[in-house]
Amino acid sequence: MGIDPGTATTGIGLIKTNGKPGDIKLLHFDWIKTNKDELREKRLMVIHNGIVDLLKKHKPDILAIERLFFATNVKTAMAVSEAVGVIRLAAAKQKVSVFDYAPMQVKLEICGSGKADKMLMKKTVRKLLSFRSPNHKKTHFDDVCDALAVAICHARKSMIK
Repeated sequence: MGIDPGTATTGIGLIKTNGKPGDIKLLHFDWIKTNKDELREKRLMVIHNGIVDLLKKHKPDILAIERLFFATNVKTAMAVSEAVGVIRLAAAKQKVSVFDYAPMQVKLEICGSGKADKMLMKKTVRKLLSFRSPNHKKTHFDDVCDALAVAICHARKSMIK
């Protein structure tokens, strides 16, 4: 299961592989959306409970999460790091191992360039998994594509070993 952490929207992507390169199948994608008008504690609880529910339902072997990268906005970085904390707690409670990957590492693995832009990432993920974004959900779908990219990155890195 791949996760693109966020406080407003957390992207979720679940894939399956049999260990052979190119044999990656999309199982499920979704997002956890929180209400920006709620207290931070309530939003974190929504994220935590959503992750626990997904882990119980899908029983993934691992959880791969995109590592935070913020160059300027410390306030946003702090909030997202809290979301990462509750995601890690949910995984620990369900005894699911967590691996994290830097955005440049994911881009390099998916597109062949650590500087790939969002459009190329989405196009490549959609092509690799043969699916389209749902109507009227383009914004949240960015988070889903990032989550799926992290999951694919981990699957490919695991196949190399």
